[in-house]
Amino acid sequence: MTDENIVRGGFWQKARKTLGRVPFTEDAVAAFHCATDSATPLPIRVTLFGALAYFVMPFDVIPDFIAGLGYTDDAAVFLAAFTAASAHITEAHRARARAWLLKEQSLPAA
Repeated sequence: MTDENIVRGGFWQKARKTLGRVPFTEDAVAAFHCATDSATPLPIRVTLFGALAYFVMPFDVIPDFIAGLGYTDDAAVFLAAFTAASAHITEAHRARARAWLLKEQSLPAA
């Protein structure tokens, strides 16, 4: 399974699960929109899909369920990819991320 398939298959569920629990959710959603944008250069898309796949996968260096530490490795990997791709993450990607967050935060808890 490719990183893109992993991300497309599990990103939204993971983003909802981490909403309010990790400080980079909005950036991750903006990065997802950038990675899925055909106007984004392929090397940037590959970088973002790799980092987002690491975020989505349940097994990584520090398991996500460890309180206080679980997302630190995800954040480090994501920060590196986000920094490399930041020039390609447009205001439109960010606006879509903010709109998604507003919608999710207004829904009743599941």
